[in-house]
This record gives sequence, structure tokens and C-alpha cells, in this order.
Amino acid sequence: MPKAKVKDILTYATENRFGVAAINTLNVETVKYVIEAAERERVPIIVQFYPGFSDYTDLKHLAFAACDMAEKASIPVGVHLDHSVTYEIAVGGIRDGFPSVMIDGSTKPFQENVELTKNVVRVAKVFGIDVEAELGHVGNGDNIDAIDNMNYYTKVEDAVRFVEQTGCDSLAIAVGNAHGPYVKTPNLDLERIHAIRKKVNIPLVLHGCSDIPEEQIKEAVNLGMSKFNIATEYFRTMYQSIEKRINSQEFEGNGVKLMYDIKEEMIDFVIQKIRLLNPNKYSM
Repeated sequence: MPKAKVKDILTYATENRFGVAAINTLNVETVKYVIEAAERERVPIIVQFYPGFSDYTDLKHLAFAACDMAEKASIPVGVHLDHSVTYEIAVGGIRDGFPSVMIDGSTKPFQENVELTKNVVRVAKVFGIDVEAELGHVGNGDNIDAIDNMNYYTKVEDAVRFVEQTGCDSLAIAVGNAHGPYVKTPNLDLERIHAIRKKVNIPLVLHGCSDIPEEQIKEAVNLGMSKFNIATEYFRTMYQSIEKRINSQEFEGNGVKLMYDIKEEMIDFVIQKIRLLNPNKYSM
């Protein structure tokens, strides 16, 4: 199957009332497990990378491997570069082969965020690259203020202006979600999601989906959120699966076998997330 455009996957998801799991990955194995889970469930998926992992593996190597696997998959697979906080990182992602990039100017004043996003969109459109932006600010879950302070939340009228002025393809919004482990159970502003969905005509993205209560996630899907970013729980599953095997009496110190042995638990984790995001039972 030809490599799918993230924008098309998300538009299709919005129309068919399911959420797309966008799983942060680290290497070939973590990409492979995500795609295999989606193939078993017969739904589209997005694999994405965090630029901060470039010290672990060069991003162009990850982009090449993920795009190659996406093209060979039996279901639509999008490949995306997450959280580029500068113009240089986002455009560098385009150079390195990512068919979709995020530009995150959410810590900047509104107009500076608009200008930064517009500049990335201008370059991206030349190469047919999709662009995700962020408005409002999604902070870190270890900070209660980042979760509860409504000053960080996305304002409906600002979202409308931002989309009109930037031409971005999808928009990440802040509605009480945060990155990483949460120090308290988040309580998403579902009314705000509904209000933004009614006014904005592009797919909406929810960052920090690890550990958000399942009922809130289901409701966010039904209210029209389309892309759900998951990283913390996927990597936690990877760690716990490795730890369990190393601590078991059966572990023989074989690192290659270890990577094979964690496969099914990681695939099962992704399958459970796919099913959670698919309350209306969509299937290809």
C-alpha cells in the first residue's frame, strides 16, 4: 500500500468517528510492533518520532525505515515527526524524509506562533508535507499547574483565527492534557473540545494521552478528536516487559531473544489502545 498522508488518515477518521493512535517510537522494533497491531485490527495508524531521540538514532534513518515499512503495510500507516520546537527542526524533518511534521510554537505569543507556523507551512506545501501545529500549551504532567491552569487551554476564537491564518493541516489543542506521567488524574475539558470541533474544520489532536481515564478518551473520540498521541505508556510497556523477562528464572542473557519475547506484549498494548479509540467499531 502506498505510504498514506497523515492529513488524509485524520480526515477519514473524523468522518468515520474513530480516533487514530499516534504512537511514539524509537527504533525499528517499536515501529514494527505498532504497524503489526494495526494490521491485526484493520485500522489506520500513525508512527511518530520525537526529535529529542536524534541522539539515539539519526532521524533520517528512522524516517527511511518507517516510510519503507509503511509502504509495505496492508493498512494506511502515517509517518510523523512530533514536537519540532523550531523552524530548523521542522524543516530538517522535511529534509530527512518525514511526510508529516509538527511545528510547536505553543510557548510563544499568539502572533509569533502564527508566523512560525506559517513559515513552516510555506516550505512544507512545496514538498507536499502535512503540518500539525499547537495552540494553547500542553505542558508536563508532573506539574499540577500545567494540568489545571485554564490560561494554558486553547480558546475557541483563537483556534479559528489560528487555522485561518496559518493553513496548518491539523491542530493540537490544550484541554487539561499534559505530557508524560500525571501527578493527578486529568479531567479533560470536554465542552471545550466540542466547542472547538464545531468551529474548526481541520482534524484535532490530543497530546499526552497516556493514563487519561478511558471514558474521557472515548468521549473525546465521539466529540471529534482525531489523533491521539501515546508515548509514555508504550515505552513503559516496553520497559516492564523487558524487566519481567530479565528477572525471570528462564532468562538466558540472550539480548536478541529478549527483543523477540517482548513483541506480543507490545503489540497487545497497541491493540488495546486502538480498540479504545474505536468505540464505534470501525474496520476497513
